[in-house]
Amino acid sequence: MQVPDSPSRFVVALTGGVAAGKSAAARRFESLGIRVHDADLAAREVVAPGQAALAEIEFVFGARVLNADGALDRRALRERIFDDAEARRRLEAIVHPRVREWLRRRVAADRGPYCVLMIPLLAETWPQYDWVDRVLVVDAPEDVQIERLMRRDDVTHAQARRTLDAQATRAQRRALAQDVIVNDGDEAGLDPQVDALHARYLELAAFKRAQMH
Repeated sequence: MQVPDSPSRFVVALTGGVAAGKSAAARRFESLGIRVHDADLAAREVVAPGQAALAEIEFVFGARVLNADGALDRRALRERIFDDAEARRRLEAIVHPRVREWLRRRVAADRGPYCVLMIPLLAETWPQYDWVDRVLVVDAPEDVQIERLMRRDDVTHAQARRTLDAQATRAQRRALAQDVIVNDGDEAGLDPQVDALHARYLELAAFKRAQMH
């Protein structure tokens, strides 16, 4: 399939910090009949056994980052790149272009009124996604993120803080956003926000279709 430079489908990139509530928001869009294409799923699929990216990773980092069955040993790879910025950049150069291509193909095949791309590292990889129509950030205060991380992953406050510090800042994400969902309380608070955005995105998608015909 030839993937167009500028997709005809209206595309919303959904992002947010760790434990901000991206997945909870994505589930609500899906419940409204909107397809959500997940960059994390793409990142797993493009390095599956038999894929060119896995062979390239093995060539660059050695067989020690593979399991006995030939699949990627994610823990070993994380340890290899954790404190090595150059190694991380080399890995990103292998994986990120393939993730973008995966997402573009899903957009091209999507038949909904609009679609959502869930991209946790959008701020870190911008402007590689400047072809999307809209950026939606799910935002939560850092103390709320830390509390959720500690509860979800059973980690210490210091470990949760370190995870947050390794990501783009809230300000960097919000600087990209046309829309923001505030998720600082119960998940039920997401419902009216997603409903309002869904109505708005349907309008914008219809306008884009009209402009292209």
